[in-house]
Amino acid sequence: MSDPAPDPSTRAGRRRASRSGRRQRTRRSRIVRIVLGTFVVLLLVAGGTAYWLYSSLNGNIQGVDLDKAIGDDRPQKLPTSGQNILILGSDSRAGANADLKTGNVAGARSDTALVMHIPEGRTRAVAISIPRDTLVTRPACSRSDGGEVASAKRVMFNSIYSQVGPSCVVKTVEQMSGVRMDHYMEIDFAGFKGLVDAIGGVTVTVDQDIKDSSSGLDLAAGTHRLDGTQSLQFVRTRHGVGDGSDLGRIGLQQQFMIDLLSEIKKQDLLGSPTKTYKIADELTSALTTDSELASLTKLADFGRSLNGVDPATMETIMLPVAYDKIDPNRVVAAEPQASTLWKAIRSDSEIPESAKKSPATGGTKN
Repeated sequence: MSDPAPDPSTRAGRRRASRSGRRQRTRRSRIVRIVLGTFVVLLLVAGGTAYWLYSSLNGNIQGVDLDKAIGDDRPQKLPTSGQNILILGSDSRAGANADLKTGNVAGARSDTALVMHIPEGRTRAVAISIPRDTLVTRPACSRSDGGEVASAKRVMFNSIYSQVGPSCVVKTVEQMSGVRMDHYMEIDFAGFKGLVDAIGGVTVTVDQDIKDSSSGLDLAAGTHRLDGTQSLQFVRTRHGVGDGSDLGRIGLQQQFMIDLLSEIKKQDLLGSPTKTYKIADELTSALTTDSELASLTKLADFGRSLNGVDPATMETIMLPVAYDKIDPNRVVAAEPQASTLWKAIRSDSEIPESAKKSPATGGTKN
């Protein structure tokens, strides 16, 4: 039984009350110290784990110093031009990519190229695909080893990456568009596959059967949930759509990009820390960015700044191109459509419908 309550009206009662109060304060103090000690230990453990996770993810990201590589030979950044990001999909056949049936081409190429324009306000976006078979003038560029490469005309766009490197691809896009690229992001095939698998797949809908023995894709018309391997086949398919050229698959790439972004946006990442880490690990392992984004905190800050962009409202456009008069297997920028398109991007203004029409359609609806 507990001691009877002391009678505060007597001297003995007051002494007993004092001793009881000291014991309670001592007990409460001991409990507080235990709780605080446990909290500190948990905090240190959590802090150490968080630091390890951060260091692991942060160390995955590779950076390219565009200002150092390109120098001052760049378009001026206009105050009302929004944000412009060059996104490349690299088809390197080395390492883990060698197991993905991407072909036997030596070296690496920019298999997919998108200029993502996010107007001021960051509530919408437009993605402009540059066909890989487009003939362009490659400017004089510096290689990563310090060597110089002279300017050249009629160079196939997707070969620039393997010939000179990513900074020269950025410089080429800036020279052909007059649009300064604020950021650069590159993801390789193996990383793309891992990212899709990490989020549990992506749902796509196709309105016709697609069967491509080269990529391995075999889809009936309808809605499908694609895993990483199937997604890679989907964005690389060219023989199963249109006339079998690169122009035909651009529509599939644009569709998939929107479906992928929508899938990521609706994932309950805060409710699943383990899944969040897996996705972040896959993404950062496959990601190369410009040096201004080459850290986890900078990427996170940039990502949060784009939270207002709804992938469902994103507009996708193919750079207007025409079949080359000398080599019909290649295309060139169609004028005046291309110039009108890039002017609208530079001025952060609405893109005229006339600037979205491409004479070369690859046998698909334009």
